[in-house]
Amino acid sequence: MSHRVPADLHADIRARRSALEQLSLDLHATPEVRFEEHYAAEQLVGRLAGAGFKVDTGVGDLPTAFVATHEGTVDGPTIAVLLEYDALPGLGHGCGHNLIAAGGLTTALAVAAVRPDHPGTLKVIGTPGEEGGGGKILLLERGVFDGVDAAVMFHAADRSLRARHALASSKIRITFHGVAAHAAKGPWEGRSAAAGAQLFLTAIDSMRQFVRPSARIHGIVTHGGDAPNVVPERAEIDMYVRESTTAALDDLMDRVSAAADGAALATGTTVVLTETAPRYAERFNNMVMADRIAAYSASIGLELEPPSAQNPAGSSDIGNVSAILPAIHPYVQICERGTSSHSVAMREAARTPRAHEAAETMAAAMAALVLDLLEDAELLTAARAEFNAAVCVGEPSQH
Repeated sequence: MSHRVPADLHADIRARRSALEQLSLDLHATPEVRFEEHYAAEQLVGRLAGAGFKVDTGVGDLPTAFVATHEGTVDGPTIAVLLEYDALPGLGHGCGHNLIAAGGLTTALAVAAVRPDHPGTLKVIGTPGEEGGGGKILLLERGVFDGVDAAVMFHAADRSLRARHALASSKIRITFHGVAAHAAKGPWEGRSAAAGAQLFLTAIDSMRQFVRPSARIHGIVTHGGDAPNVVPERAEIDMYVRESTTAALDDLMDRVSAAADGAALATGTTVVLTETAPRYAERFNNMVMADRIAAYSASIGLELEPPSAQNPAGSSDIGNVSAILPAIHPYVQICERGTSSHSVAMREAARTPRAHEAAETMAAAMAALVLDLLEDAELLTAARAEFNAAVCVGEPSQH
């Protein structure tokens, strides 16, 4: 069956291109880090309220989170469009969240304008703090996603994909505590927290040969002491630990924790390991929805590649959403293939005409999918069936 973006919906989104681009550039020029996205949230909320959405701000006790609701004329499912709008510390929008926000907003405004009598409920959920803060996880835990039947969003990238696996991830801080002493007069009186941190990092490097190829362990030393002539009494490492599934991550975290304890024992220090954000789950891509959005994007000139194990994976809190309800997170190319995410090159690409053309195209395909999910009970039933099967066996879709 051929699926084409409805002409009136496509025309409405084309007419919104200038507004999409202006908003995207405005957010790009005003980057705000996780949970500090006050300007971005204000801009998005204002546009949604102006279009007749009922807006609730500060949802889930997060000041920069919101839910905007457009009720249909008859009962039906609840479909959510998810927006991200936080930037990276020191880099700005090197992950293109300005495009996610502007493109997702355009999707929702077009659906409400072209089909004001749609069945069910259209929600726009503003999800702050994706970059390390786990905003979606907090909103899930606090009931903001209750009653949502499916969720959609898209992401900018160096290639266009209908789906991509993502790794389960834990963000940790390892703090070694030692005993300060004069490093020349009486170093034997001290116990170096920096030595504990150094030995821990050596242990992690020794472990790398004996972890699965899917594992990722990477971090930075954020504090190593205060002066060269003082034995450091505190050293701190911020680290991400990732694996292909939550179960595999649990096992890997046990080994990382044991390495920290061993380094402390060997250096006469103590260590505290804390998780600094909610743990991100792997992603359960709903391929029923992903294939439908790929058909719509192809009808307007954008081919979305099928997922492949050759496509490298990061982590995102959309994984936690996808473990609770059917969700998609396709990617759209805005730059040359091979351009790294979280880079200056990606940041610059996220404000180009090419990026805004891509966001417009994805907004149109996503709007057509949202309408289908609101109106086509068979599609939503199929998406739910795939979701139930994937989550029950605990294996993210890879086909």
